[in-house]
Amino acid sequence: MRDRFRHFEHVFRAAALFVGGFALFLVVRWALVPADFGVYGFYRAGALADSRAQPIRYAGQTPCLDCHADVAETRKDSRHANINCEACHGPLARHASGDFEIKPKALNPRLLCLQCHTQAAGKPVGFPQIAAAEHAPEGACTDCHKPHRPKID
Repeated sequence: MRDRFRHFEHVFRAAALFVGGFALFLVVRWALVPADFGVYGFYRAGALADSRAQPIRYAGQTPCLDCHADVAETRKDSRHANINCEACHGPLARHASGDFEIKPKALNPRLLCLQCHTQAAGKPVGFPQIAAAEHAPEGACTDCHKPHRPKID
């Protein structure tokens, strides 16, 4: 009987290695994957509670414009009217809730403006794009443009 399976021993060894590897995979997966994974599809249910425990960082545009009505008036009918304040000024929920010791970061206008306005093929045709080296090789964008109303009047 031993001679009968002699030619197939390599197949049995390969199958045993496969079964052993699969069993090892199942043990490692059981040890590493949290128990609440998969409750909401391909997500961990506890991630929702983890997210709720994080402090709110963004306040939204309304509290900004409540205090800074002059900026709201300047931005009215400008190309930047629909951009939320925190897109440029960063997360300021603590400032908006009354902690006025927290101030917006000092902005580098050249770097900040170029994040959106650097020329790239994938941007819509009507979107203002520049090649910074040709448009203004030196200096800040705010030397010519107002950040809240960028069109030169």
